[in-house]
Amino acid sequence: MREMTYGEAVNAALHRLMEELPETLVYGEDVGVPGGVFGVTRGLRKQYGERAFDTPISESAILGSAVGAAMFGRRPIVEIMWADFSLVALDQIVNQAANVRYVSGGRLKAPLTIRTQQGNAPGACAQHSQCLEALFLHVPGLRVCMPSTPQDAYDLLVTAVHCDDPVLVIENRTLYFGRKEPVETGGPVRPMGGARTRRQGSDVTIVTWGAMTQRVLEAAEALAGEGIEAEVLETPWLNPFDTDAVLAGVARTGRLAVVHEANVTGGFGAEVVARVAGAGAPLSAPPIRIGAPDVRMPAAPALAQALVPDAARITGDVRALVKG
Repeated sequence: MREMTYGEAVNAALHRLMEELPETLVYGEDVGVPGGVFGVTRGLRKQYGERAFDTPISESAILGSAVGAAMFGRRPIVEIMWADFSLVALDQIVNQAANVRYVSGGRLKAPLTIRTQQGNAPGACAQHSQCLEALFLHVPGLRVCMPSTPQDAYDLLVTAVHCDDPVLVIENRTLYFGRKEPVETGGPVRPMGGARTRRQGSDVTIVTWGAMTQRVLEAAEALAGEGIEAEVLETPWLNPFDTDAVLAGVARTGRLAVVHEANVTGGFGAEVVARVAGAGAPLSAPPIRIGAPDVRMPAAPALAQALVPDAARITGDVRALVKG
């Protein structure tokens, strides 16, 4: 066990993977000599030499080369500095990486890990703040996860790199420099998928992931003070998604709220609600989705902060759901 921040845990996982898997490569914009714009890849270039290197500012080249390297025996771990920038390489991700197994009749695979980060932060503006997980979850062949704790940041990355499918690991820059927590390093590779109950409750099930998890937990504590006991179910893996865990939670509480930072329309929360409805789960109230409104993220930090769900808004919306 070591005390680490979220960013330090990502770095520790990268060091472990480079040490244990000689076929791994780490590359992207500023990840080599500078050590990453958020310092997450520090020390890799010094310790592993040319297996960790910087690239030109060309996301399509980064992802295109990674697909080819993965098909021929490497396990590239590439960083796309902001999730917004992954759209420049959408063809390489959606039409190439996700298709390798299918178009080769299973003869080839693409064990490629894409690390990126998303979410609003002061000054992020409209082109550096989009939450795009739902876009990639629409694509068959891609695995997607969103760690929220230092332990998850370590474990999920290790699992992703050992997977023989392309995996998108979506981090959040507001978490990189948070408080230090005990992280267990080493040990076996954890299985992919699964959800976990972060808080027990009997009145409503709140499903969430990524950076929203802590805000949901804060809201659950505030609701408890009002006599409303909320079950908080976190789903770090969005593909594969643990639908059974959500259905079990709803069966216990009879109510469902889904919270994500992405804007509501077309967000993955809609898919979660659809799965619950399609399973005929017994609900005592219509499910709700809590997310950002359908607007571009403004540059002013105060305006941007007003758009992203906070504990107070989550508390109010869930209170209304429970009290009808």
